[in-house]
Amino acid sequence: MTADRADGESAPAQGPGEPRAVPRHVACVMDGNGRWAARRSLPRTSGHRAAETTVIDVIETARSAGVEWLSLYAFSTENWQRPSSEIDFLMGLVRRVVRKHATLLYARGIRCRFLGVADPRIPAPLARDFADLATLTSTNRGMTLTVAFDHGGRGDIVEAARSLIRGGVPADTVDERCFAAHLPFPDTPDVDLVIRTSGEQRISNFMLWQVAYAEWIFPQVLWPDFRAPHFLECLRAYRQRDRRFGGVTPYRNGEPPP
Repeated sequence: MTADRADGESAPAQGPGEPRAVPRHVACVMDGNGRWAARRSLPRTSGHRAAETTVIDVIETARSAGVEWLSLYAFSTENWQRPSSEIDFLMGLVRRVVRKHATLLYARGIRCRFLGVADPRIPAPLARDFADLATLTSTNRGMTLTVAFDHGGRGDIVEAARSLIRGGVPADTVDERCFAAHLPFPDTPDVDLVIRTSGEQRISNFMLWQVAYAEWIFPQVLWPDFRAPHFLECLRAYRQRDRRFGGVTPYRNGEPPP
């Protein structure tokens, strides 16, 4: 659980000097599908199709490793700028993946949620499948899987501000805790670790509020080639990080920092 700061901010569970454990919340920016296909002289759609195996592998590995929350960045608000043919393919592919693996996710005790899904361009059958999977798994108490689809971190922050204004919340009473309560899925804990594959080093408007204190790891491997050993290596690297959250690491017996 998290402790409450005096300023109303929800502090991460792990403080300076505490043992490094499995991150509670891991988020993945699934990058590199197009480059994976290009290196094989294949259409970009082949890279998206190949990514399905990685998604399932990462979900299973995260659950087995003890990760409590896993968030996957599947489609951003900016991705609507892509060619319509690619978007249409993605919508159909995602629908097939959701329907294909719904039973597995339910059986594994995974609760599924979808962050975004507000744009009217999302096909109605796909939106229904998202809603059906969320309902099917809503009582599961294992790992929570959040799929960010039609998601933008800035948009979430703007909507939270609008919600506060509509609710007539006095400006002087708005602190970080109050603001966060108006974000989508406010029970979501801060992200501890973000993994962005393919070596690109950008936030890309992903869960901007929740990644404020996250550790970032940028594996060079492209997402369709990312597998359980890569994910576990990221967890090992996370355990080596010194997470101070703006503080300093205590030293024993007056020893100076190295």
